[in-house]
Amino acid sequence: TETAAEPSPWDNANLPWTGKPRKADIICWAGIVLSGFVHLALLPFRASLVGTHPLLGVLLNGATESIVAAAAFARVGHGSLAVVILVAIPGLMKFDLLYWWAGRLWGERVILLLSGKRKGAVKYMTRARRWGRWFIWPAMILAPFLPIPTAIIYVIAGWAGMSWVTFLVLDLIGSLLWTGLLAGLGYALGHRGVEVAETISHYGLWIAIGIIVLVVAAQMRSVRMHR
Repeated sequence: TETAAEPSPWDNANLPWTGKPRKADIICWAGIVLSGFVHLALLPFRASLVGTHPLLGVLLNGATESIVAAAAFARVGHGSLAVVILVAIPGLMKFDLLYWWAGRLWGERVILLLSGKRKGAVKYMTRARRWGRWFIWPAMILAPFLPIPTAIIYVIAGWAGMSWVTFLVLDLIGSLLWTGLLAGLGYALGHRGVEVAETISHYGLWIAIGIIVLVVAAQMRSVRMHR
């Protein structure tokens, strides 16, 4: 009788590739994992930066609340609205190309992995197959406004064969629209927005502790569900 082949140590459902990884696989996946760690590391500082250094918060993670606060500060004479918008672009886009690359490398496997097989991702994949660029291009521009993680849209764009130049142009347009909306809101709030931002920063430590507790609880719940 033939003995069954031993499973490869790389055949893991939690990895986006099958078999032994290539150098590109390792680099791309390491970048995505690093982006996740950066996001988690910055979470405790988001609240404190809102009312003290909102531009730094915008640059580090493109935080929604920091964009609104920075625009409100600009309205009362502390900073420039144009600077807020310019700083928001790298803050929002800095890891996006990694997800496009992941889509090019691994296709449907990484889409399902990152989405947790949620129905929304499958629906967007189906529409991308059916309508091609007529669906993917608008989805890229509207990604910040859609009720699905933007990373999934970016992975689908790579999987569908979108060039990196087109991806960056559409990503830039979407980021500018999103930033413009948030900055407009902050500018309209003006002094009232500044007061709210400073209040958030005043209680930043407690908010940070609350965020950490929620993240840890969510991770523990996820681990229990997958046992």
